[in-house]
Amino acid sequence: MTAPYCSLATAFAVAFLGSLSAGAVHAQSNPAANPAAGAAASAPVSPAAPNLALYTGSDREQRLIQGAKQEGSVTIYTSLTVQDTINLGNAFEKKYGIKPKFWRAGSEGVLQRIVTEIRAGHFEFDVVETNGPELEALHREKMLQKAWSPYNADLIPEAIMPHGEWVGTRLNMFVQIYNTKLIKKEDFPKSYQDLLDPKWKGKLGIEAADVDWFGTVVKEMGEEKGLKFFRDLVAANGLSVRKGHTLLAGLTASGEVPLGLTVYNHNADQLKAKGAPVDWSVIQPAIVRSNGEGVSVRPAHPNAALLFYDFVLSDGQAILAKNEYLTASRKTTSNILDKLKLKFVDPVTVLDENAKWEKLFSEIITQQQKQKQ
Repeated sequence: MTAPYCSLATAFAVAFLGSLSAGAVHAQSNPAANPAAGAAASAPVSPAAPNLALYTGSDREQRLIQGAKQEGSVTIYTSLTVQDTINLGNAFEKKYGIKPKFWRAGSEGVLQRIVTEIRAGHFEFDVVETNGPELEALHREKMLQKAWSPYNADLIPEAIMPHGEWVGTRLNMFVQIYNTKLIKKEDFPKSYQDLLDPKWKGKLGIEAADVDWFGTVVKEMGEEKGLKFFRDLVAANGLSVRKGHTLLAGLTASGEVPLGLTVYNHNADQLKAKGAPVDWSVIQPAIVRSNGEGVSVRPAHPNAALLFYDFVLSDGQAILAKNEYLTASRKTTSNILDKLKLKFVDPVTVLDENAKWEKLFSEIITQQQKQKQ
């Protein structure tokens, strides 16, 4: 690894992405390699147009529109679904006449691509939209710049990072999804301890990469008690480990996994809206992870980058809410947040303790399933 990028984010990327397969999906663009990467790699990193990023004047939007029209496009790396990128992209282009170019993959793939590109000395992305821990890693490696938005005032407090280099845009709330043909609402477990009942044997599933959920639940229980609970659960009733929240939700709808412990609320709500025999509830506290966006420290299209950044925090919030997402804006988010006890995943802790919780998750859950197969 090249010297400028071999600290925490790169180490985190290597550890976090060890099992990542190579097939990231392209939505609209495929940035080309930079033949001058070697020379650029030694260039110092400095924020692009920092005064623009922090400009608070009433003519901010007009300035950004004027500059963005000259730039012509904006490149976004994201872990949103293809349909969500289409919805956001079409609305943005219709409003401003600026072409958004998306490259999408899972959050791990987004982080891996950015780290790899910057190690090679070039910055292809203007805006990144993905999970909080990955954004925090990019902040630590000075790959993002501090940005202000007039729409910050609309956001819930948990969406605002003290350093200001990324901001929460949507909330992934972990919920428990169940097949309504196989499990009655009144039989839904009221506590984690209820999952130890023999009636759940062979009926439980979990997503393969939800280490942050696992670590947060264990800490809420008290580490010793929490680790014992998961060991007992796997030994007594088993956990079917599946890769992908959408897949796990779909397997619950089909009845193959009657109760999925870790899907996002929008996974369940989208299936339910299509008539699938599923519903969801939460063993409280509900574990919530902020997903967000940040602007590249060296964007090729700085005006368009900030214009898109503001768009996601304004018009984009309503677009995401329409597709069943919990949004970070108070103007569009569901009142379900007021009805539940919430526990937000701390992205800083996820980074600092990643190796510990990856190891425990693997030992207690992933490896145990493999041994039973």
